[in-house]
Amino acid sequence: MDRPGGDGEAWLGPRASEDDPPEPALRKGRGLSLRAVIPNAITAAALCSGLTGIRFAIEGLWGQALFAIVLAGVLDALDGRMARLLKAQSRFGAELDSLADSLSFGMAPALVLFLWSLQDLPRLGWFAALGFAICCALRLARFNAQIDTEEQPHKSAGFLTGVPAPVGAGLAFLPMFLWLASGEGAFREPWLVGIWMVLIAFLMISNIATLSWASIRPGKEIRLGAIALVGLLFAALLTEPWWTLALICVIYLALMPLGIARYARVKRQRSAARKSAGGPGVTG
Repeated sequence: MDRPGGDGEAWLGPRASEDDPPEPALRKGRGLSLRAVIPNAITAAALCSGLTGIRFAIEGLWGQALFAIVLAGVLDALDGRMARLLKAQSRFGAELDSLADSLSFGMAPALVLFLWSLQDLPRLGWFAALGFAICCALRLARFNAQIDTEEQPHKSAGFLTGVPAPVGAGLAFLPMFLWLASGEGAFREPWLVGIWMVLIAFLMISNIATLSWASIRPGKEIRLGAIALVGLLFAALLTEPWWTLALICVIYLALMPLGIARYARVKRQRSAARKSAGGPGVTG
């Protein structure tokens, strides 16, 4: 799930924000308040949806398995927004959110891709699946460990650190999207899928600066066009879901160098400002 300073802005979970201290969701003798139950129930629904994707994969229902995990991502995007709307952010929600993310976007994709392709390489394929699941858990653990850290260069500049867990799950499924869209068996080649999963796992735990929704601000002159584009994208998802999801993955990968370049410019500006003020340069 994307969170400010951790997994980004695209998939915000019911976490506490440094700028908006949460009201206590756990009250002595009263348990969870009703407004705290709602966002956490959405998180639980996302968890169930991700795990249901594993069940569909066991039955060989690949399209349904992907749909269940994509739905988990949609619910993952809603729970944090609902928590902030209701002012129900809490540490409990943060921990539940990370657990749900680890299962829905780490374990579930690893098992689905293993059952779909990697089991043809039972040893190396299983290690690739394990590596992906472990890297997703490590990414979320890193976020939890840094949740109260004041010095976060990427966060303060409006960037994320590495690829967010839900996005990583989507990118890992790119060969499967292409296979479902084209029917081309080459996309199911276990060596290809295994190498791809390892690459995405590395991107999730890397220190690469990536773009967040907060850093994407379309100008006034293109906002109407952006609204139209979102509408067309939604229609494309309904008519050609697999090609559209594959295209979204390709666009995200194409934008990664832009995020790296923009953050490098921010670092240079910060370093120049520090030097002009007589202070140490900025690293990170």
